[in-house]
Amino acid sequence: MIKEGTSISPSIKESGTVSLAQETKNILKSHGIRLNRRLGQNYLIDDFKRKKILNFANLSPEDTVLEVGSGIGTLTIPLACESGKVVAIEQDPRIFNILKERLDNLGIDNVELINKNALSIDFPYFNKIVSNLPYQISSPITFKFLEYDFDLAILMYQKEFAQRMNAHAGSKNYSRLSVMLYFKAKTKIMDYISPKSFIPPPNVESSVVKLIPLKNNAIDEFFTSVCRALFQHRRKKARKALRESFHEIKDIEKEQIKEILNELKNDLGDERVFKLTPEQILDISNFLKKSFI
Repeated sequence: MIKEGTSISPSIKESGTVSLAQETKNILKSHGIRLNRRLGQNYLIDDFKRKKILNFANLSPEDTVLEVGSGIGTLTIPLACESGKVVAIEQDPRIFNILKERLDNLGIDNVELINKNALSIDFPYFNKIVSNLPYQISSPITFKFLEYDFDLAILMYQKEFAQRMNAHAGSKNYSRLSVMLYFKAKTKIMDYISPKSFIPPPNVESSVVKLIPLKNNAIDEFFTSVCRALFQHRRKKARKALRESFHEIKDIEKEQIKEILNELKNDLGDERVFKLTPEQILDISNFLKKSFI
């Protein structure tokens, strides 16, 4: 929360005279910071899009929000104003110190700052996630989120990645990600954001995705390995794809692999991987698992 009597940054005020874009540039320039695209340091400078993201999260004082890649606080500060607590993770120590300084200057005391790699730590309690994610960790961080129990997430991804998240069998975007998320979460693209809404502008369009986790115990590490084996050869027939990448599932002799796969139903084994529905892939996984029991 912001302490009473504290001067609030102009970009937080509805009637502020300093744009989010200019404020961001001023902060970076004053600290001698040049953002690194390779580290996913593309900062949102479109206040209209920022407000939409915050509205999608439907925040209240009862919420504890997790933010990965908090940067200089573009989302962190308004999140802190609208929620009970924010857990903000920023790996870059220089950027981390800028955010800490901004929060101190504003008298915001409900943000827990963590200067570590989000992929290598256990998260404190949270019930919502709002993040402009570093795009190079989109897949691993999303699956890490889904190891936790939370209500919803509003996340920014590369547009192509977002389209793969809820692609249907047979479509060009259908992938292992599509299958895994089918069982783990409901996803919906809420908005698109152009490169010009960031500095530096990324080379890709972005999407805002709403993600709601599902309580589903149907898939496990074995299912994950079957998906990995299949989608290494997404255009091949399932039986051939599995034969060529069975090492992803279990290290056994080729003759044993052949015997097992010969027992796979033809409607599954003879279908091309990218045309298999998530339920069919689960059937294949269950069949293979029984072969080893």
